[in-house]
Amino acid sequence: MKTIYLKFLMIGLMASTLSCSAQNLPLNTPFASIPNGAYIKDTNNELIPFTGTYKANFDGKEITLFITKQENKLEQSAQKTYYIDALIVKYIVKNSSGVILQDTQNNASNIEFYSFKMRPAKNALQFIYTGTNCHVGWGDIYLKKINATQISWEYRPDDITTTSQSCPGNQDTTIYLPETKDLIFTKQ
Repeated sequence: MKTIYLKFLMIGLMASTLSCSAQNLPLNTPFASIPNGAYIKDTNNELIPFTGTYKANFDGKEITLFITKQENKLEQSAQKTYYIDALIVKYIVKNSSGVILQDTQNNASNIEFYSFKMRPAKNALQFIYTGTNCHVGWGDIYLKKINATQISWEYRPDDITTTSQSCPGNQDTTIYLPETKDLIFTKQ
């Protein structure tokens, strides 16, 4: 009797282990193929080469990106909830005099900027950017690894305007991130 119980216990543990590991999927898994509750894992450490502090200058502004990796980031959409290994980007934008125009690194902010999709054909990562105040400038940002110390930047805002009715108060709705393609950031 004890042997039969142990066999059932072992079979149960193996089935449980297999079902859990079946939920781990690679970063480039298409959204439609992600089951609810899955974990999109950086199994090949594809995110690590992008981490670090990077700087670039554009239109008289100095932009510093602080890129870190977060494991098990909760991702929720209307269709499903799942977890993903993602790169989180915080940034500081300064004018030519060194005055800080926008700082998501040291100040509490509702601005989100994180990776959500690998683009292997482009050797790039696609990021969600929720925009500045009142979500002005929300859209996609692409970072492409050029070499060990440089990444290329492309920012495609989906919305760059707001009306006073949709943004109450006197909030700064300026988009400080560079709205451009092929801007080179260098690792510090």
